[in-house]
Amino acid sequence: MTLVVPYKITCPSIKTGAIYSFTTASDEVYEVRFGRKEDNILHASIVFGVTNEKYDGEEYSLTNKGEVYRVMRTVVEIVKIYRKEHPNVNRFEYTGEQSQKEKSRNKNIRLALYSRYIKEVFDDKWSVENINDKVIISKV
Repeated sequence: MTLVVPYKITCPSIKTGAIYSFTTASDEVYEVRFGRKEDNILHASIVFGVTNEKYDGEEYSLTNKGEVYRVMRTVVEIVKIYRKEHPNVNRFEYTGEQSQKEKSRNKNIRLALYSRYIKEVFDDKWSVENINDKVIISKV
């Protein structure tokens, strides 16, 4: 089995920062952001997408460059880094936000893809639930 190697990750300038980025082999620039919830700073949301201008600000665009596995491997590594730097965060959430083009198909394929990678970041000490296309991962 070939291990997919993540792209080179650019971490925040301070270890407790919340914005990470990486550039793919096809020069797509991705950003992964962690936002703390106002009602509980131990809860964080995870958002990632492309930041290249050619997508007209549509960060959830499908790039179709054949890099999805390596992109997902890189996002997994970033979440692991963030968890290590923020060990007290006890709840994460994300959505499979779709581009306008994907929404027209009316099926959230992104959530299914992201869900495949959850177990690589969170072990059985975490519960995972999907509520209305939002995935909530909580420490048990």
